[in-house]
Amino acid sequence: MSLLLRKAFVCLGLSCAAGLAFAQAPQTVQLEDLTWTELRDEIAAGKTTIIVPIGGTEQSGPYVALGKHNARVRVLSARIAQGLGDALVAPVIAYVPEGGYAPPTSHMRFPGTITVPDDVFEKTLESAANSFEVHGFKNVVFLGDHGGYQDDIKRVVARLNKQWAGTKARAFVPPEYYGESSTGYARTLREKGYRDDEIGTHAGLADTSLLLAVAPQMVRLDALRTAPKPGPADGVYGGDPRRASAELGRLGTDAIVARTIAAIRKDTAGR
Repeated sequence: MSLLLRKAFVCLGLSCAAGLAFAQAPQTVQLEDLTWTELRDEIAAGKTTIIVPIGGTEQSGPYVALGKHNARVRVLSARIAQGLGDALVAPVIAYVPEGGYAPPTSHMRFPGTITVPDDVFEKTLESAANSFEVHGFKNVVFLGDHGGYQDDIKRVVARLNKQWAGTKARAFVPPEYYGESSTGYARTLREKGYRDDEIGTHAGLADTSLLLAVAPQMVRLDALRTAPKPGPADGVYGGDPRRASAELGRLGTDAIVARTIAAIRKDTAGR
């Protein structure tokens, strides 16, 4: 075989390999990164659990970006889906109840917060879940990163399971996800010697550390380190974020992921 012919075969082989690689579905758990045919094939192959990550767009003090909940729930949902092995992740729901706007209440008193009424939020969740059921998902798992709408999610899950009675589909809201990110993580920080007036309930040490662990670019760390202690007028409630760190945050994110995976496996066992 001539050198020229050998080169031609090598080029043909490389072209075929490149074509095959291009044709393969991307290695992702994010539903929005798949084509509809790729998604159809993933469901047929057994990926019948869909995680619906729910964030929120709200103020978190002067040093934490408005998309804190959206970034956090997206990253953690992906880790949870990867750990489960049979799950995909829906697009993050970023528009959630955050208070009134006539007059502005709660976080709506700060620029950048976006709110929707509870009934609109609940109908959005129900509509999304019914869409997933139509396309073949059997387990619809809602993970809410924000405390203000947890009761809304529970109402939606109850209505869906009543509606889906007699079908193979079920909705879930594992309490471990939000519980571990709030009370569970606060307990861990206390065990590490941090005080409640540092940990806080919103935009304090806990909130800021969790975000540093998943999206450090969203925290204005240099400004935070040299700032005076922020308070309620700044949008920081009951805490002090100045000693927040990614290392502390990873204690929380690892626990959230592990315990949520265990809870989902228990809820969906045998289905």
